[in-house]
Amino acid sequence: MPGVEPPSLAEIRAARERVAGLAMRTPLVRLNAEPSPGEIHLKLENLQPIGSFKLRGAGNAMAAADPAALARGVCTASAGNMAQGVAWCARRRGVACTVVMPDHAPQTKQAAVERLGARTIKVPFDEWWQSLVDRRCPGVEGVFIHPVSDRAVMAGNGTIALEVLEDLPEVDAVLVPYGGGGLSCGIASALRALRPQVKVFACEVETAAPLQAAWRAGRPAPIDYRPSFVDGIGGKAVLAEMWPIARRLLDGSLVVSLDEVAAAIRLLAERNHVVAEGAGAAPVAAALSGRAGSGKLACIVSGGNIDPAKLAVILQGGMP
Repeated sequence: MPGVEPPSLAEIRAARERVAGLAMRTPLVRLNAEPSPGEIHLKLENLQPIGSFKLRGAGNAMAAADPAALARGVCTASAGNMAQGVAWCARRRGVACTVVMPDHAPQTKQAAVERLGARTIKVPFDEWWQSLVDRRCPGVEGVFIHPVSDRAVMAGNGTIALEVLEDLPEVDAVLVPYGGGGLSCGIASALRALRPQVKVFACEVETAAPLQAAWRAGRPAPIDYRPSFVDGIGGKAVLAEMWPIARRLLDGSLVVSLDEVAAAIRLLAERNHVVAEGAGAAPVAAALSGRAGSGKLACIVSGGNIDPAKLAVILQGGMP
């Protein structure tokens, strides 16, 4: 499909009004780690009611959807966090929700989605990925809310940037986990309009870094995707419709190792008493590596929905 256009600043500001009272305004706090390459700040989206930023995009997309279409239900394809965002909003609106999940999705995330009243369908990874490409859940009725390349979802995600600029006006760079690009490009859309000199880095993990591969090839290129405890980011390739936006808005991909992500999870827990999932800790790992520079850095801690058993292993110095 052709590339989608990123949301305008007006759309992002309108999204902020729509999700007020639904998504909380999360704090921005200093990372308690000295010395560090820069002044590292944490945007704590793990404190959202569902433990993830996804409430912003899901809430805005559903608020902007046609009410008659919405009455027939909603569906999405998600490894867990967007599933919870859509399910949470669907329950508030009293509409049915179905979620297609990849078969490697953590049981804790599936259970959380089902607690919110949604029906889950686990399918092989390739089949799940095809739902993202085709923008539909085969055999499921209702409004399909794309977790990445939905303009209303990106606008909801962009509200994070408005809060970061209010709390840290002199920010030099914002580090964002890269799953499909909806979060990073939503945030970058607001920053390019309000403070274009701020760099926006996508953060990936070595076992699933499709954006870095696309940057090297000059186009979306398939990668050898390997599942890991960092289950909230990565995919088989950059979605074709997102590549033009990502190439235009982002300042590059910072790829970190599983060891670096695990170390960041431990550091966040020990120094700031913050529970972060792998995706949420990836920007912190990238900032600590020094590759984002030495200025004022804002790391988007995108979520805290990590399996307790995996967290226990990491906190004890192991690798799940």
